Amino acid sequence: MTISKTLVCVHAHPDDEAIFTAGITSHYAALGYDVVLVTCTNGRLGYDAEDRAGDIEGHDDLETIATRSSELQRSAALVGFSRIVTLGFDDSGMVGWPQNKNPRAFMNCDVDGVARTLASLLDEVHATVLVTYDENGFYGHPDHIMSNVVTRRALDFAESPERLYYPVVPRGAIQGFVEGAQQQGYELPRFITEADFGIPDELLATTMDVHEYVGTKQEALRTHASQSDNADLVVMEPDLFALMFGTEWFQRAWSRREAAGDATDLFGGL
Repeated sequence: MTISKTLVCVHAHPDDEAIFTAGITSHYAALGYDVVLVTCTNGRLGYDAEDRAGDIEGHDDLETIATRSSELQRSAALVGFSRIVTLGFDDSGMVGWPQNKNPRAFMNCDVDGVARTLASLLDEVHATVLVTYDENGFYGHPDHIMSNVVTRRALDFAESPERLYYPVVPRGAIQGFVEGAQQQGYELPRFITEADFGIPDELLATTMDVHEYVGTKQEALRTHASQSDNADLVVMEPDLFALMFGTEWFQRAWSRREAAGDATDLFGGL
């Protein structure tokens, strides 16, 4: 059996491709692998031109969709994606927002219908390795959680995928990063020093050294200029950014057959 070299990342919103997986996509694209992006929502509830979040009265949904689409195209090309597929669902917003009730919101999608569409795409591009969020959506966002649900369901229909991974941060790495940065005199954002995410170290499967691409990753985040909540990362000193993003970690969530050889390579052993 010949295994293709195709990586597919299933992300929820424009800018997630820059935040979570820009290192590995740049890495595998440089090696000549096919790297495909699926973005599930249009990001309509992101920050608009007046820096209003999607739950603020007067938020310009249509302008935000157009801006984020343009940003996504530039960022995705920068970090190595050869194909971008957008499913076009509305952004669901954070838990408890009134937009959660929108029937077009991704969190309310027909799971099997979306999963079958995704499965067809996976087989069309001969997807080998998939990456999406864990069952908690990394930090609980409804659209991230639904990305996990539809991707896991797509595995019931697709024939080509060999493995599924979740981007994660092991708790030991968080502690080590905070201590190392503080020893070097860096002032860290609160979302790092007060981090309440992370997986037990023993669940970690793959550690990818992507220091070569941290500049590209920061530039991709800069491309999503409309999203001011990323400002701390965009202006972060390059050395600190490299310390924080020079490694990407993954939990192996599913494998078609017994997996081995993937400690430093998502395709290892295939």
